[in-house]
Amino acid sequence: MAPSLDLVVTAVATQLMAADTNTAAALSQCILHDLVAVFDVDASFLRHNDHDARVTKLVAEWPPRHDIPDPDPLGDVAFENADPVFAILEHLTEPIVIRPDPITEEYGDRVERANGIPVISITTAPLLAHGVTTGALGFIKFDDRDWTTEELNAVQAIASMFAQLQGRLIAEDRLRFLADHDDLTNLYNRRALIGHLDGRLGAGQPGPVSVLLLDLDRLKTLNDYLGHGSGDKFIQVAAERLRDSLGDSCVVGRLGGDEFVVIPVKPMDTDDAETLADRLRHEVNGGVAVGGEVIKRTVSIGVATGAPGIDSASEVIQRADEALLDAKKAGGDRITVYSQEMFARQSLRTDVELHLQQGIEDDALTLHYLPEVDLRTGQILAVEALVRWLHPTRGLLSPDAFIGVAESINLAGELGRWVLRTACAQWAEWRAEGVHPSLTLRVNVSPAQLVTANFADEVSHILDEFLMPAPALCLEITESVFQDVEVTRKGLLAVQDLGVKLAIDDFGTGYSSLAYLKSLPVDTIKIDKGFVLRLAEDEGDRAIVRSTIGLAEAFQLEVVAEGVETTTAADLLLQYGCHRAQGFLLSRPIDRVAAKALLKHGRIDDWPPK
Repeated sequence: MAPSLDLVVTAVATQLMAADTNTAAALSQCILHDLVAVFDVDASFLRHNDHDARVTKLVAEWPPRHDIPDPDPLGDVAFENADPVFAILEHLTEPIVIRPDPITEEYGDRVERANGIPVISITTAPLLAHGVTTGALGFIKFDDRDWTTEELNAVQAIASMFAQLQGRLIAEDRLRFLADHDDLTNLYNRRALIGHLDGRLGAGQPGPVSVLLLDLDRLKTLNDYLGHGSGDKFIQVAAERLRDSLGDSCVVGRLGGDEFVVIPVKPMDTDDAETLADRLRHEVNGGVAVGGEVIKRTVSIGVATGAPGIDSASEVIQRADEALLDAKKAGGDRITVYSQEMFARQSLRTDVELHLQQGIEDDALTLHYLPEVDLRTGQILAVEALVRWLHPTRGLLSPDAFIGVAESINLAGELGRWVLRTACAQWAEWRAEGVHPSLTLRVNVSPAQLVTANFADEVSHILDEFLMPAPALCLEITESVFQDVEVTRKGLLAVQDLGVKLAIDDFGTGYSSLAYLKSLPVDTIKIDKGFVLRLAEDEGDRAIVRSTIGLAEAFQLEVVAEGVETTTAADLLLQYGCHRAQGFLLSRPIDRVAAKALLKHGRIDDWPPK
């Protein structure tokens, strides 16, 4: 290779190092411009092969032609119908020189018709990557031209550099694609979706901006039954259906798992977004052939809107997620639009999650006490300790506002220990003052406490600390702990060995069965207030209450009715044989000062009614 050609090759290498996806075409054209002069030819071209489509695509040329003699005016030539010169480019592996010859007559005729040039010669070098011809670099002389070995070597070296650039840009484009796309579905990923939504919600952008969050219902069952590969296939089909249905009208992405996000390109209000969601729900719900079976899965959709310049992407997606959660809780296969009620609930939950731990540490919690009364006499038999949180801005919060959140952030155990110890301390204080020495104290226990290995020891230490007889304490558990019967039984037996009483709260709403009552050491069952509230008008609820009372008698258990709010309900309970009850008809939960006064009196006044 002549020294001058060495310098040419080096210069090309230097120029190509700076190329990227945006500059590669223009830079390639500049290089071809210089090479036309170096090799004393009349034209040049750089082409890339698409082997899937079997075409060769024009990337750059010099000089630019307005009357391109290729079959496609954009410079794309299909190999299947190409003349012999272009056909060679599909699998070319070595540089070739084509001089005036019958093989070039057809191509020469076309060039002559386009440019009036009767004779051409061509030299072409392949772009190679791992043995595959990815394109070609070519030079054209409008006359006969002989090429030296040094020149051909230089052309091949430059072609190799163009091939390296082509491979680098493909790899970089792929990395950029993967950075913004989900590898299972090729939809946009979470990062790209958030970025797009942040842009749509920027100040001055048109709105409202709608977001639809979709989640396939019960996909876990499919994964468990047919394997995760089948679940992936279902996700891929759902992605294809969304993409095909929406086209360019929406940005579609996958947040992860079986969750998809749809963001309409144009502004869309809530009503139109709900209409779109309904169409998508039916699009996705079709059957999918998986593992030799046609499987159907429904989809739940949460809809929310955001205002540009006001809302952030994370806020709008969180709203859509809140709406989706409501749709799931309602049984799935439905659409829920985010509402102000959800906003208030979400705001409270976030507040609780951020500040409950501090509330426990700052003694912002307090206990109220709900009396349990003998319906025959009005005598107070027990009190149930109910935790309250004196929130710095929201006032006094009931357990419904924060117990569920406490369980979700692993604070239920700590909260339960505080309630148990504080309630027992209050019982000891009342006893020391001679108030109702035979009073039973009922305290709710969370599943998180019950499964703790040393829970019985904790209870024992608290009893010893406050000199409290074990039978004076009754721990109430909900039926949800029965999902793991063996763990529940072990924990309950350890507590029973201390002499502490045990009750099933909200009986009849969950997992209870005769087998549980037979095998677990329970002393009391409390009829869920939902059945008691409708006792006067619902025959089905009356049948459930009668059956529960009969069940308690059969197992020699105490039975307590919750939620007694009418005299009719109280009369029916007495008629059915249940005399222990609590509810607003008898007393609302009261603070420790009021509770002390009531317990000192010993009974609900004017009871039973005359």
